Amino acid sequence: MLDQLKNELRKAGDGKRAEVLARFFKTGKGEYGEGDIFLGTGVPKQRVFAKKYADLGMGDLRKLLLSKIHDHRAVALYILIIQYKKADAKGKKKIFDFYLKNIENVNNWDLVDSSAPQIVGDYLLNKNRRILYKLAKSPNLWKRRISILSTYHFIKNNDFEDTLKISEALLEDKHDLIHKAVGWMLREVGNRDQKTEERFLKKHYRKMPRTMLRYAVEKFKEKKRKFYLGK
Repeated sequence: MLDQLKNELRKAGDGKRAEVLARFFKTGKGEYGEGDIFLGTGVPKQRVFAKKYADLGMGDLRKLLLSKIHDHRAVALYILIIQYKKADAKGKKKIFDFYLKNIENVNNWDLVDSSAPQIVGDYLLNKNRRILYKLAKSPNLWKRRISILSTYHFIKNNDFEDTLKISEALLEDKHDLIHKAVGWMLREVGNRDQKTEERFLKKHYRKMPRTMLRYAVEKFKEKKRKFYLGK
């Protein structure tokens, strides 16, 4: 089944689209996605293949996650999400553990954003979240992004504490992709409870990276947005 899936993905690829995606996801030397290879299938097709091959075993999913081809890793994660949603408590733990064991291969922002809330966030909703603080301290960009994006699931359940604590821990992060992720999650908190977001902003907005702050206040009314942005 694995070879069949790979062949179908290859045939479904689009060379021109692959070139565009390679530039968009910064695959050049020294960039965050250096060496990543795209077939150019796109998310809708990847989701279709994930549904078709949703029964793929962990061994084959690991092989896909180890692939240098972005489309392979994306489909593997979509399959994991499908399996996770259908699993019982024991099965969910198995998938969560598998995800963490293979976390090094969840290594571009789209892979993180599509999978971390749905697997890591969901699993930790009613559990100890210590692992997220460990990930937030990692030198690995994607682990840090997983730490904050996982809290998106908590936010959707009106649980903001860990989002705010991890945002605080990442305030001095140097990477733009972390600035965007933290700002986005703060904005999501504000969409549900603006007073809670503003308490955080009033404490930290003067030292927040510009991109992070801009994302965080994007949905504010113009006067308030300009206040925080200093305009």
